[in-house]
Amino acid sequence: MEAVEPVAAAHDMSMFALFMQADWVVKSVMLGLLFASIACWAVIFAKAAAYAKAKREMKAFDRIFASGEPLTQIYARLKDGPRSGLGALFAAAMEEWNGSHADNAASSGGLQARLRIVLDTTVAAESEKLDRSLSLLATVGSAAPFVGLFGTVWGIMNAFTSIAAAKSTSLAVVAPGIAEALFATALGLLAAIPAVIAYNKLSGDAGRLIGRLEAFADRVSVLLSRQLDARGNA
Repeated sequence: MEAVEPVAAAHDMSMFALFMQADWVVKSVMLGLLFASIACWAVIFAKAAAYAKAKREMKAFDRIFASGEPLTQIYARLKDGPRSGLGALFAAAMEEWNGSHADNAASSGGLQARLRIVLDTTVAAESEKLDRSLSLLATVGSAAPFVGLFGTVWGIMNAFTSIAAAKSTSLAVVAPGIAEALFATALGLLAAIPAVIAYNKLSGDAGRLIGRLEAFADRVSVLLSRQLDARGNA
């Protein structure tokens, strides 16, 4: 009776095994994409928390500013504390206002021009804080699929090399290399898809917050200009 050959053990196709069996180029691609994905998620959580905090602070300061409380009292609260968002804009404007009056340089045209410059500079600084790190999401979202594709192409090249070396077209020879290659593509998409979605969402949130900063800067400029003209006509 003819002996039956034992069935070959199934190839380990787990994600860890696919990583360990890949060559150093594909491993480098996989590790790079994994680190990029982790960095993106860190940015996503950090920016989401920062934007939520900025919204709360803007809402709270807007209520104080609209309450009719004297500007000097509002400024006294901010003078020695941390400043951000609308508070930073208001404090910068009040410091220019107080400095100009202290130096007897509060002419209508000159002070209004300086207030506009101070407010624009502060808006730019606050906007830069809000936009910071979003470029990482944009970069990973656009580049990760191509990096993963590079790993895929390299892995498929290795698979065909294995076919030639083994002189066999058996699926058992081809499957591991192709699986490793496709795993690199999957990691590229795993990094890119959340990065693109988060970038679109967070950049929209940042744009709305920057819009609030610019609108508040206009309100402060108008209010202080009105007070300056009232003093000049007194």
